[in-house]
Amino acid sequence: MFGKDLIRPENDVQGPRRFLPSLPLLAAFEAAARTGSITAAARELSLTQSAVSRQVKALEEQLEVELFHRERQTIRLTVGGDAYAREIRDALRKISTASLNLRANPFGGTLTLAILPTFGTRWLAPRLPKFLAGNPGITINLVTRLSSFDFRLEPVDAAIHFGRPEWQGGELALLRSETVVPACSSELRRQYSFKEAGDLRKAPLLHLMTRPDAWEQWLTLHGVDAHAVHGMLLDQFATAAQAAISGLGIALLPEFLIEEELSTGKLVRALDLPMKSTEAYYLVWPTDRASHPPLVAFREWLLLETAADR
Repeated sequence: MFGKDLIRPENDVQGPRRFLPSLPLLAAFEAAARTGSITAAARELSLTQSAVSRQVKALEEQLEVELFHRERQTIRLTVGGDAYAREIRDALRKISTASLNLRANPFGGTLTLAILPTFGTRWLAPRLPKFLAGNPGITINLVTRLSSFDFRLEPVDAAIHFGRPEWQGGELALLRSETVVPACSSELRRQYSFKEAGDLRKAPLLHLMTRPDAWEQWLTLHGVDAHAVHGMLLDQFATAAQAAISGLGIALLPEFLIEEELSTGKLVRALDLPMKSTEAYYLVWPTDRASHPPLVAFREWLLLETAADR
């Protein structure tokens, strides 16, 4: 019956095509689902309300599933419609990204790279002109990601990852290690006159959301009680660095990412007591993209750039 209709030889495309609605129908449904209004969807798509209503109805008839509850002049997604809307929204975004990538580089030499914000802006971006000069046929798109994600659900070719060498569905190459230092403003250091590691507990400590136990690790390493360590919580290194520059407290920051601030005196080491991180930076990519030419070129270049830091 219905189940048998779904099991067809790979070269028989008639079955799957029943479940591949046209883009206009999907775009009308997604807009109506996102805005919660046929009127708003029509305005966004530059169509009439009746045209959007017809397209949504045609999609429901093709799928043989009701996507909206209709109540007088309002619409409300069904449970199934809500789940379908999320998947269709992701699919349309992927199609849009693919089209933009093709337009940016008609010869297909595009690499979409997910970066950690501070690593990307402070370390990678200044070095990218060198890579692009040596690979003129490649276009690189940068998107920000703070944590691991599923490559199957994101239009991304590779990512910069900080952590352990673990990424489900991905292959990894070690880029570099990292040493963090307790950094603050010169005024804060002068105010507290730090002499030994335990003195830092007298000052405000700035914590990163992505590394909530970093201060506990640093204090323990240097023989200080790490019980009940509190302080301001920030989501990115750049924010933490600026907070430290402003005198809000001491932040544990990767030394290689704050070289400019240390050299200009905007930041100083509260104490010269570094800590080598147990985690590291990696380039990670999905297995099925391993031989993508722009990725191969970028991977080889990046491994050479970071060779001295491994």
